[in-house]
Amino acid sequence: MNYPLYLDYNATTPCDQDVVDSMLPYFTVDFGNASSEHHPYGWVAKEAIEDATLHISSLLKIDEKEIIYTSGSTESINAVLKGVYRKLKHKGNQILTVKTEHKATLDVCEYLQEEGADVTYLDVDGNGLIDLNALALAISDNTLIVSVMYANNETGVIQPLEAIAKICKQKNTLLFSDATQALGKIPLNNFFSWVDFACFSAHKIYGPKGIGFTFAKLESQASLQSFIQGGGQQRKLRGGTYNTPAIVGMAKAINLGIYNLEAERDRLSNLRNQLEKGLSLIEEATINGKKSDRLCNTLNISFEYVDGQQLLAALSRNIAVSNGSACNSAAINPSHVLTAMGIGRNLALSTLRISLGKYTTEEDIQQAILIITKEVAKQRASNLLWDRR
Repeated sequence: MNYPLYLDYNATTPCDQDVVDSMLPYFTVDFGNASSEHHPYGWVAKEAIEDATLHISSLLKIDEKEIIYTSGSTESINAVLKGVYRKLKHKGNQILTVKTEHKATLDVCEYLQEEGADVTYLDVDGNGLIDLNALALAISDNTLIVSVMYANNETGVIQPLEAIAKICKQKNTLLFSDATQALGKIPLNNFFSWVDFACFSAHKIYGPKGIGFTFAKLESQASLQSFIQGGGQQRKLRGGTYNTPAIVGMAKAINLGIYNLEAERDRLSNLRNQLEKGLSLIEEATINGKKSDRLCNTLNISFEYVDGQQLLAALSRNIAVSNGSACNSAAINPSHVLTAMGIGRNLALSTLRISLGKYTTEEDIQQAILIITKEVAKQRASNLLWDRR
């Protein structure tokens, strides 16, 4: 099959060959169950997980006991929000989040409302940023946890998390951050001192699918229920057989991501800026979140007088892009992120999310500019409203 140019790295990434190589022995030769304590097969698997955990903790400068392996960020979000609410609901029932969060967060909040949670959804401005004063006013004695995504998966907009954390600490409120898109793209030097909980997925950083981890600060773990019962693994916080190959692979992927972060960030910023400049030449094109600090690899762009579904369908033969989160890419409704930013329904439906990655080249960017420019012009040529604008 002749695959199109891949520019949807925020949806998922190809597994790095070095990551695959690091995992292979634990599928075939060193295949033991890490909880089997009475023979070498189990000892080898257990040692591999311990080494991977030590490596991750060293790279991210966190305690080994603050890492809880999960199947990915969606599980982590469920575990943290449900776990904190159910553990602490005798103290209050408010969860405070943002209208532009990933659907994994919004859907969990909606689910918890059925259990009695009082969920407050903060607005964002036209640049995708929350109002810090509104955040401070919204937090009350009834607030259990604040959940704010660090870097948005659709627009790349980065929230002022340090300032958010300061407010939460002043208000004595727990802070959870979905940092799935941030790892490997922006430095996390002080991030773990700001938050009580955070989540990550390996497949966003050239690691395997189906593995991630929850960061749970040691002093905040008492506010969390156990994730999954059965077996007592991970200090009884998340039972179940360890996915040894995937854990090893994730540690390798994090290592590669952090080692290459600065050089890759500069390279991707240059490519994204080239793409943005080229596509901005298209008449009636709007860059969403342009005035905010954004991820180096992400461009969210809208085109007036274009049918978004037709545009995506036409582009799919040559370029793999999306109109938002992969979890909702088939939806016919406009992106909730863009509508929360005040972008009208029609324009939101005529939007592309283009996300670059480690295998994106300058030639790819030039090709993408030509293909998208040509297709937008083709769509508009058959649109009477374009002629009458």
